[in-house]
Amino acid sequence: MNMRTRLRALRTKAAGALASVVLASAALAGCSSASDSESASSDASSSASAASAVDGTRNAAAVLADNEKTHAEDGDTEYEASEAVDIELKGDSASADGKGVDVDGSTVTITASGTYRLSGSLDDGQIVITAPEATVKLVLDGVDISSSSGSAIAATEAERLVVVLADGSENKLSDTDSYADDAEANAALYSAGDLTIGGSGSLTVKGNGNDAIAGKDGLVVVGGNITVEAADDGIRGKDYLVVNGGTVTVTAKGDGLKSDNADEEDAGYIAVDGGTVSVTASGDAVDAATDLVVTGGKLTVQSEASDDTSAHGLKSGVITVLEGGTVDVNASADALHGDAAVHLNGADVTLAAGDDGIHAEGDLVISEGTLTITGSNEGLEGKDILVRGGTSNVTSDDDGVNASGSEATSQEEGAQGGGFGGGPGGGGGGENVGDYSAKVTGGTLILNSQGDGFDSNGTAEITGGTIVVNGPEMGRNGALDVNGSFTVSGGTLLASGSSGMVVAPDTESAQGWLSATLDSSVEAGTTLHIVDADGKIVASYVTSKTIQNVVYSGESIKSGEEYTVYSGGSTSGTDTGGLAASGKLGDAEKIATVTAGEAPEGGGFGGGGPGGGGDRG
Repeated sequence: MNMRTRLRALRTKAAGALASVVLASAALAGCSSASDSESASSDASSSASAASAVDGTRNAAAVLADNEKTHAEDGDTEYEASEAVDIELKGDSASADGKGVDVDGSTVTITASGTYRLSGSLDDGQIVITAPEATVKLVLDGVDISSSSGSAIAATEAERLVVVLADGSENKLSDTDSYADDAEANAALYSAGDLTIGGSGSLTVKGNGNDAIAGKDGLVVVGGNITVEAADDGIRGKDYLVVNGGTVTVTAKGDGLKSDNADEEDAGYIAVDGGTVSVTASGDAVDAATDLVVTGGKLTVQSEASDDTSAHGLKSGVITVLEGGTVDVNASADALHGDAAVHLNGADVTLAAGDDGIHAEGDLVISEGTLTITGSNEGLEGKDILVRGGTSNVTSDDDGVNASGSEATSQEEGAQGGGFGGGPGGGGGGENVGDYSAKVTGGTLILNSQGDGFDSNGTAEITGGTIVVNGPEMGRNGALDVNGSFTVSGGTLLASGSSGMVVAPDTESAQGWLSATLDSSVEAGTTLHIVDADGKIVASYVTSKTIQNVVYSGESIKSGEEYTVYSGGSTSGTDTGGLAASGKLGDAEKIATVTAGEAPEGGGFGGGGPGGGGDRG
């Protein structure tokens, strides 16, 4: 079994496991037997295993290479006008000047391959294509087609349908307001075979009874100005949906863009590598059963459900890779939701979410590009979070970064007689240490959180990059919160917040660190300097909130040496989340003296040493 097949099998298994969890939870609402609890736990573990099997570091090229190649070819939307069969629509009738066309009242049936140019209107009619194994090219040159009985255009038998929007033309399609449950053609523009839409004209599609545009195989948009409104999904390509160009605007009461083939190992994906796409949906704005890949273009989406329907911005069943272009998401649920993995690898991404900014059941990886989360419940949430490049600025009402999941393979470290947390001055006290990780090896990560700033229900590791945490003002949350080991061996870390639950790196860390709990809080806008024993400023920082604790680690910090915290003076140069490139003491006042590698006393609830972590995950 190849890797892709295995991942698909695992994803299918995960879907079944999640369904089982729902059923088990319902059963447990009525009774709480040990066997019910064990069954639900087993199902959740199965789902977690499936998500963990997906490598979140894969790039766009690798992901797309494992998927079915699109049917689209260069020149698909080109045609010779002299070779086209002209079809004139006349309200309640039509006429054609060539072969391959049958007209019966207001129903026009195309029965052979070729190019057909349509103009005029049908007040209540249809264009039907029954040309098995044929490629049919429809040139829409100013058409307005409405149908009260079904699709406006229905290619029920064709290998491939190419819809060309003629230069300067305006075209409209509208379908019935209801379909039978077993209707084959169930969209205003429907193709049973591959569908390509292009050209430079415009197309407005109203899907009154179901979807607006649907392809039962693959669907590719290469050009045109396309506007759709749908009672359910806006544009759906079962095997794949690819946007290479054009301007696409979707308003849908269901999902906006959708590919829903979860049964084929190389199908069910969505790719955007050009054009301008805008989606407003009451369901998921973009929903890929397997992979979602963005390598170019501009994608702007908004999703908001009026009930408990899923309303994620971008959603994938296997992996989401944002590698180019601009992505802007506003969602009432998660802005980016991955049933397995999410990889930011070069796109310019802006997110606003009612729930998580980015949620991944498995890997959440940031390699390149820019990420701005303007608002969220939790900013970045995933089983294994890796930041290795790029610039990320995250604002959250709860945790900024949260390495966690629905099912932990954990140990009660506090119950094993080995001490709590990650050692003296280390992770959270007396809590389960799950199979989760948060790791920073490069890039810039700025967190502005009301809950915990940098939180892992497992382990945490910093080997490079710059991390600035503007953490919580209230107690029982901390700028840092790590249940297991927490090591720093490189990079720069500055974390500030309340003093009620202070967590610092492990004493075994290769790079020095200090944790200073101040005698009293300092207000937002206060300039702080960390100064070594020789009077050299090693860090300057301007607070954005009221804080009472600062944790700092950088290459200039030496364990066992004494450092002084000053308030006042000035900063200059580049500002990274409040951490300045340089500073001057001026008339600054000394407010604390600390020894690097020693956490302050009285900083938390329990813990493996002085000032150990708090009692929450």
